[in-house]
Amino acid sequence: MHPREYYRLPWTLNDNVLSWLEPTKKCNIYCDGCYSTNEANSHKSLAEIRADMDVFVRERRMDSMSIAGGEPLVHPDIVEIVRIIREEYNLKPVINTNGHAMTRELLHELKGAGLHGVTFHVDASQRRPGHTRKTNLELNEMRLGFAQMVAEAGGLSCAFNSTVFRDTMHEVPGMIRWAQEHIDIVHSMVFILFRTARSQEFDYFAGSDPVAMDSLVYWDQEKNPAPLTTPELFELIRKHEPGFEASAFLGGTKDPSSFKWTLVGRVGEPNQIYGYVGPRFMELVQTTHHTVAGRYLAYSDPRLLAHGRATLGLFAPLDGGMRDGLKSWLGAVGRSPRRALNRLHMQTFAFIQPIDHGADGEANMCDGCPDMTVHEGKLVWSCRLDELKRHGTMLRCVPKPAAAAAVSPA
Repeated sequence: MHPREYYRLPWTLNDNVLSWLEPTKKCNIYCDGCYSTNEANSHKSLAEIRADMDVFVRERRMDSMSIAGGEPLVHPDIVEIVRIIREEYNLKPVINTNGHAMTRELLHELKGAGLHGVTFHVDASQRRPGHTRKTNLELNEMRLGFAQMVAEAGGLSCAFNSTVFRDTMHEVPGMIRWAQEHIDIVHSMVFILFRTARSQEFDYFAGSDPVAMDSLVYWDQEKNPAPLTTPELFELIRKHEPGFEASAFLGGTKDPSSFKWTLVGRVGEPNQIYGYVGPRFMELVQTTHHTVAGRYLAYSDPRLLAHGRATLGLFAPLDGGMRDGLKSWLGAVGRSPRRALNRLHMQTFAFIQPIDHGADGEANMCDGCPDMTVHEGKLVWSCRLDELKRHGTMLRCVPKPAAAAAVSPA
């Protein structure tokens, strides 16, 4: 993978696809390696929610609002929060939830309040009652139950998040195959590469004060010695699905060649994928939507995703990936004309590579991060909110003497 092969997404910190609202830090299950502290008495009032929303719309253009946490469904006013985002701020509300508290009745209420979609975080690192020690592939049964619930509600986007550890990355190709089997009701999957503190290489400071990393919730190197990267994960996926290809990415603030957010789009049906969208497709979608609507696009209407044939035909003259997909579909129809009756669907994947550090200790963040949140009236990176709340500042890294000597030129 090389950055020049893909469309560099135009998102910036003040002009983006979405933002990250945290109405509570309380959670009802535990996930290994979560970057957020579970805080029991942390529900924000509706006045505080509106104050956060005012900061977002003052500082940032966006299309969608991710409602996260913590676990947002444990907030007693979650339905009203969805209504506020939709009706008062004219944004698409998307719930980011572990799904443990989701019921059909609650989903119906949320939809009535203006919910656009649900992203379920389901992975093997979670300590769910009755589901501990299950692999990610065994958890596909739970994912399917959630997807069917959303499909029954109708008109909602359905996505899944999963954290990828080095000892679970071999399951990712199977999860991608599962998504294909349910391409009609699973619109997107997001793979979040696990984040590791590097205290064997760096000393951490809040200002001039040293900080012990065990004061935060981040895992350290002894549990995850070698950080994962998106190109490494793609190499594994392509052993199982050679055609798997990205279209766009976000680079890093320090290393612009790093793949911080990587997007994949494909067109197919449950038993066959016909093609992957190319960079030109993503560029046209993002820039056209921004020109027409004044904001970059997040979370397409799920009804549009069911028109894969029309999308292939429309974009094939402009995008090489869609052109190859159309040829593949036409060839399949030629071999089996009945395939022409099958509905084709669009499906997307995102790969998020977390914060890392250069040899000098400087943080390489997501350049144009979508998941910015609000803290004390300012936009901040949500993945580092715990540092701000505990220490009043984001931590800085200083190479240890031994580590500095190891990377210094001879």
